Amino acid sequence: MSLCSNMASVKALKRSTVARLIIAITFFSCGFGCNIVQCLLMLFIKPFSPSLYRRLIYYPLYAFYSQMVVLAEWYGGGRLHLYMDSEDLKYAGKEHGVVLMNHYYEIDWLVLWMLLDKLKMLGTSKAFAKKPIRYLPVLGWAWWMAEFVFLNRDFEKDKAIIAKQLKIIYSYPEPVWLLLTAEGTRFTPAKHEVALKFAKEKGLTPLKYHLIPRTRGFTTSLPTLRSICPAIYDMNVAFKADSDVPVNLNSVLTGETLNPYILVRRFPTEKIPTDEKEAAAWLHNLYVEKDRIIESFHESGSFFKTSGIKEMPCTVFEPRPISLLVFSIIGISSIGSLIYYLIVSLLRANLGGVIFVVALVVLFLVLLRKADNVTQVSKGSDYGVSDSKAKTN
Repeated sequence: MSLCSNMASVKALKRSTVARLIIAITFFSCGFGCNIVQCLLMLFIKPFSPSLYRRLIYYPLYAFYSQMVVLAEWYGGGRLHLYMDSEDLKYAGKEHGVVLMNHYYEIDWLVLWMLLDKLKMLGTSKAFAKKPIRYLPVLGWAWWMAEFVFLNRDFEKDKAIIAKQLKIIYSYPEPVWLLLTAEGTRFTPAKHEVALKFAKEKGLTPLKYHLIPRTRGFTTSLPTLRSICPAIYDMNVAFKADSDVPVNLNSVLTGETLNPYILVRRFPTEKIPTDEKEAAAWLHNLYVEKDRIIESFHESGSFFKTSGIKEMPCTVFEPRPISLLVFSIIGISSIGSLIYYLIVSLLRANLGGVIFVVALVVLFLVLLRKADNVTQVSKGSDYGVSDSKAKTN
């Protein structure tokens, strides 16, 4: 009875405003600190040595991204389950790559971060992102200074940006994985309905757990990728459907246990068809396979039972102590500094100092709530719905 009572108390504490406050202060203090360090490196190192700049920004970015990994693994107790062929695993983390990932969950990005942390690539990897994101405080600024690929969702404008940014990204001295969500937007019932209609009109195989992939970004990237990026990594993310814990950021922030399962396959870039139409067909076929993989997992609890994909060994990763150490140092120093400044301000009757601390804490809480709202499926964009023609190609 005492054990149950203690567990209930811990759970209540994790859901409290105090816990949320500690997370907000630690995360955003680290985020703003990351922005400042990136800015200094961009001003004083990048003009003279882009290569050194790209090596050094790994560290502030790792410190920032690892905050969420700590919450998922150390705070919530989640464990990453990776299914990957042993031969493919030898390459992971040691070469440049493009990651093709399903976009079904609100925190699929966090699952990728958990994997990148284990491969020691968390601070270098990039993503295709919507251009407005670059203007968002903290995360958007961090991604802009980290040279992410920001797109206008206008193909004529984007194709030149893609070729230019790919050459920059894959000139990094350390291995880089670039995330491409070929579906273009997160899965929702409304978007899925549009995708099913499009598939029927075009004679494509309808997908149950994915939207029809938008092939132009992929096929536009391929000519540049062939000479600078050795592999495409297909990543399939799933959570057990019978779990009582919602798969969202709020669950992570309240310390709920979420155990992600991923299946990763490696495809050498040189083996992907060079013809644009054939490359588009290759991507469509890949998503048909991905759909069978996810369907098999949800129906049988296994990626392999009904998907036709060969069985692969599972690796269950334990959290890395370095991520907890970084989180602890940042948390103690940032919260300690705020408390110290608040006490000094109170002792000196410095009303301005007190107001500053309170305003800063409120700002961090608001930003954390905003981040939670942004990741929610219900708050996502209507991209793929507003365009009823579903311009997939």
